[in-house]
Amino acid sequence: MTESIQGPGMSLPEIIAVLGAVGLVLARWLPPACRRPTTIGAAAVVAASTVVLVVVGVRWQLVPVLVCAAVMLSLAVPALVRGRDGRPAWRARWWLALPGTVVCLGLIATGPAAVWALPVPVFPRPSGQLAVGTTVLQWTDPDRPETATPAPDDRRAVVVQLWYPARPSAVGAERARYGGRTAHEAHVVFGALADYLGAPGFLLDGAAGARTWSVPEAAVADTGGRFPVVLFSPGLGGVRTQNTAWAEELASRGYVVVGVDHPYDSAAVVLADGTTVRTRVGATGDDAVDRRSVDDWTAIRAADLRFVLTQLGRLDRGEIRGPFTDRLDTDRAAVTGHSVGGAAALLAARHDARFAAVIDIDGAPHDPHPQPFHQPVLALAHPVDPAVNPTYLPQLTHVLNLGTSTGYLLVVPGSAHLTFTDAPLFLPPVPSLVGTQSRTGALRMTLATTVAFLDATLRNAPGDLAARLKAYGELTVHRPDGRR
Repeated sequence: MTESIQGPGMSLPEIIAVLGAVGLVLARWLPPACRRPTTIGAAAVVAASTVVLVVVGVRWQLVPVLVCAAVMLSLAVPALVRGRDGRPAWRARWWLALPGTVVCLGLIATGPAAVWALPVPVFPRPSGQLAVGTTVLQWTDPDRPETATPAPDDRRAVVVQLWYPARPSAVGAERARYGGRTAHEAHVVFGALADYLGAPGFLLDGAAGARTWSVPEAAVADTGGRFPVVLFSPGLGGVRTQNTAWAEELASRGYVVVGVDHPYDSAAVVLADGTTVRTRVGATGDDAVDRRSVDDWTAIRAADLRFVLTQLGRLDRGEIRGPFTDRLDTDRAAVTGHSVGGAAALLAARHDARFAAVIDIDGAPHDPHPQPFHQPVLALAHPVDPAVNPTYLPQLTHVLNLGTSTGYLLVVPGSAHLTFTDAPLFLPPVPSLVGTQSRTGALRMTLATTVAFLDATLRNAPGDLAARLKAYGELTVHRPDGRR
């Protein structure tokens, strides 16, 4: 993963608008000979930059800046008009202008601060040798009814997005949007995510406007043989694209990553016919009822993952038309997930021996009747205070101890629940939210640990896996013979 240099996060017109607004505010305090030309120049700068921003689209973070500039301009115009004695027709008293100046400068400062806290995500360039393509597919399982709807003939459908090794595209080829196939879908998805989090939808507009490094429908790479497959299930209310940076990096290294949207569970899923399916998962306040609900959704997700693996096999065999015939090695398939998606990955692996490896990314197990499973497991976790959550790590340890293959539990210091997703790229750097690592440092950690595990389990890469993992946190190795 190539480090991206994070700039101010603002375009040139936005920077000019901020500087012009500051000039309008401070002109009042300049020497008399400088006030008039500074005010006129700053007003012209703000006007020109505003026109450009209106044309290309004004971000919500800049609204306080432009409003403040408009207010200051309305106050400055009377001050520019001179009476017969050559003095300004009107000018605010200093004792009134001083607090006004402080307030306006504070409002202007909120613009760049909000851009910094909630930026348009800049995705690190994948560092592998292969270009990355992406495509979105929708599959319906004829054997499973959709339990979230009352219609008896409704069958379970899933939307999946594949990130895959691709041939190099032409210079200037349009890159995929983040969060959806179209601008509308991206805004629907991020609006739903914001709503799920209890926040105003416009807060995530920056993420909805981002571009990733993959090229939609790019030709599959003609080298590399059949690619190992990595299925991914997002967190509760999450969406298939929530780990895009991770997926693109894996694809550049020769894996096919398959993100799964779980309708009625994911925050929003836009189906092929344009229908938007919103989440129906919510807390009731009754812990026992909520636990049963999460257990049920976890089981549905696990069934979704098993169905997707079956469909990938059909895609590889050419039973489903597409460019992936003889390119997907479903005998080397890992099932992964974040949060409840990680619990679903564990459950899917227990019921389906076709999965060769499991990665549980900060997900507590939700299996009412845990049984031994036989695949190697990597479990990543953020540090949890036992006083806050006394059951998470003990439950995870119990499940790993049941395995008949080696399991690895890695507790990563400085991480939080969303550290392991794309969230550090576009959410405020609040430690309780995204941890204390840098925006891209969190991605590098997640990538390094998961790639080491996938290379070892799916590609038989040589080396000491435990030593590689131990470099990133507190590692406990669970071996079938009970040794640690």
